[in-house]
Amino acid sequence: MVEKVCFSIFLCLSASLIITIHFPEVNGARRQPQDNKLILNGPEKLFVFGDSYADTGNWPPTDASKPWRKPYGMTFPGKPSGRWSDGRVLPDYIAEYLGIGSPQPYRLWKGDGEAKQYGMNFAYGGAGVFDTFEGCPNMTTQINYLQQLLQQNAYTKHDLTSSVALVTSVGNDYGNYHGHIHGMEEFVESITEQLSVNLKRIHEMGVPKVAVTAMQPLGCLPAVTFSTGNYPNCDENTNNITRFHNQMLKQRVDKLNDQTEGSPFVILDLYAAFTSALNIKHDQHPGKSSFPYPLAPCCLGNCGLVDVSGKKEYGLCDDPKMAFFWDMTHPSQQGWFAVYSALKSSLPHLFHPQQALLRQFNGQNDNKRLKMLMNIE
Repeated sequence: MVEKVCFSIFLCLSASLIITIHFPEVNGARRQPQDNKLILNGPEKLFVFGDSYADTGNWPPTDASKPWRKPYGMTFPGKPSGRWSDGRVLPDYIAEYLGIGSPQPYRLWKGDGEAKQYGMNFAYGGAGVFDTFEGCPNMTTQINYLQQLLQQNAYTKHDLTSSVALVTSVGNDYGNYHGHIHGMEEFVESITEQLSVNLKRIHEMGVPKVAVTAMQPLGCLPAVTFSTGNYPNCDENTNNITRFHNQMLKQRVDKLNDQTEGSPFVILDLYAAFTSALNIKHDQHPGKSSFPYPLAPCCLGNCGLVDVSGKKEYGLCDDPKMAFFWDMTHPSQQGWFAVYSALKSSLPHLFHPQQALLRQFNGQNDNKRLKMLMNIE
C-alpha cells in the first residue's frame, strides 16, 4: 500500500476565565495600561492575518457556524462571539499588551471610523497560506483586503507606520495535505516560502514590525492524540513535521531580517509556548502543570452541535479554567493566557528598540498587574 500522510483533522485553528479581568471590550474605547505610559509612540494599531487561532468574528454568524453556537464564548463575552474558544484568543492578549483595544473583525467593516480604530482583524477560521476550502480567504486574500482599504484611504501611511502585524499559520494547509510522505518536505518548503512572501509584503505596505507564529505542536492537539491512539501523550510523528516546519520558517525569517533594515520580522514561538504551558517532556509526555488533564478538551465531542432531537453532541467540563484545550484543536481562554504568559519575553520585539527596552523594563510590573487583575497567584 502506498504510504500517505493525511491528517484526519481539519484545523479550524486559528481567553473570561471565571475571574475578573479588565480587558478592553471588543467594541470598547481605547485603554492605555499604566505601564505603557512610559513608551513613546508605541504601536497604535494591530493588523491580524491568519486562521481560527486569531479569528475574533470573521466566520459568518450562521446557525451552522460553530464559533457562533453555544457553549463557545461562555467565559467571554458570555455568549458566542465568533471566537473559536470559550473566551479570549491570542490577538486579544497581544492587543492588551500593546495597550489598545482588540481590533474589529473585517466582517464588521462598514466604512466607519470606529471599526478601524485599533486596526483590523482579517483572520478567518480554517484559512491557510494556500486555499483550504471554498469561500475561505487564504492569507494572500486577507492581505489584499488591507491593500483595498489603503486604496480606499481607509488607512493613512501614518496608520500603518504606527502599527504592528500579527500573522498566525497553525496547520490548516497540512490538514489538507493528502500526498505521499516523501512529498512532505517539498510541501513544507512551499508553505514557508509563501509565508515569507506574505510577511515581506505586509512590511512593504508600511507596517514596521511583523510577528508570525511558529506552529504549535500539532501532535499534542486532542484531535490528533485521540485519532492516533496516543492520548494522553502527544503524537511524536506529527510533532516531527511541526518542528521541520518551524525550522524552515526560522530560516526564511532570518533571511528576511538579513535582507531588511531593522530586523522587522519576529517569530512568536507557539511550539515552545504550548510545551511550556503543558510541561511537555521530550516532545511527547505532559508533565505536572496547572492543568489536571493537559491534553483533554473541556468541550469533548462535536462541540456546539446538537442532533435532530436537540440533544447535545458534546460534553462540557465543570470549569474551563482547569482545561488548556477548549475543544479538539483550540486552547481555552485559560490556555491562551498560559501561552501568552510564555510568549511575554518575545513581545518587546514588537516595539522599536528604544520602546522595547522600556517595555522590557516594565515587564515584571506588567506580569504583576495582569495577575492582580485576574485574581490569580
